[in-house]
Amino acid sequence: MFEKKLHDCKHKTEARLRHRFATVPESNIKDAISYAVLNGGKRLRAFLVWESSSIFDIDPVAVEHVAAAVECLHAYSLVHDDLPSMDNDCLRRGLPTVHVKWDEATAILAGDALQSLSFEFLSAEDLLLNPTVKLNLINTLAEASGMNGMVLGQMQDMLFEQRQDHVRVDEISAMQNNKTGKLLQWSAKSGAVMAQKRDSALESYSNSLGLAFQITDDILDIEGLSDELGKTPRKDLIAGKATFVSLMGLDQAKYEVKVLISKACDALDEYGSKAEGLRELAKYIGSRKN
Repeated sequence: MFEKKLHDCKHKTEARLRHRFATVPESNIKDAISYAVLNGGKRLRAFLVWESSSIFDIDPVAVEHVAAAVECLHAYSLVHDDLPSMDNDCLRRGLPTVHVKWDEATAILAGDALQSLSFEFLSAEDLLLNPTVKLNLINTLAEASGMNGMVLGQMQDMLFEQRQDHVRVDEISAMQNNKTGKLLQWSAKSGAVMAQKRDSALESYSNSLGLAFQITDDILDIEGLSDELGKTPRKDLIAGKATFVSLMGLDQAKYEVKVLISKACDALDEYGSKAEGLRELAKYIGSRKN
């Protein structure tokens, strides 16, 4: 059931993206953007949007827009993170990264365009939501991805590389919450935002989920295989980078993931079966291989 839900989410979200790209004239930048956002990916953030929206019975067309928006934002972050000046990765989802397939300038512009496109989706005329809701989605996504969120987290990550022997677990947690967690949290809470409700259950769920996701990423960097990960494994280990695994140890890191997944699922008790997709996602994240 979960795999079917994930497949359906992927199909609907990518259909919305392709519909938007159909009106864009052919160019190198269109090719690079399409390659970045449509070339694989599990659509976990989009899935969070769809499943949190289903709790509040949000119109599916509106959900398509919001899911497409967060996937564009996420794709932009990956394109820029892979650049030589950042993480310097040549492989993403088993394929050459954008700057390798084209060049650095094209990758930077493709990332810029994807970031803009995410806000275009949220402000589109055919996104039939209350203007206050649309503004709230735009404002909160900007905060989650900007200087108080994802961008801050990437900067912290780069600075931590310069002081590898002096980074604490709480600092790693704060950095990863900014770099990865806040976009996952935004996605998980988007249904409540569209329903104009404040939701502490989804807040608690997404906080635990985001941390479990990143600890699992650090575990996979140690234990994962290149053909399963679709990217270069053991990069952090080789670089001597401070991670949850290097600070906690592998066994403790795996235990922490189990605790966090349990907390995430428990947080959704009030929604009963309506939140089953979100629980399934939490369990999937705790056991994923890529």
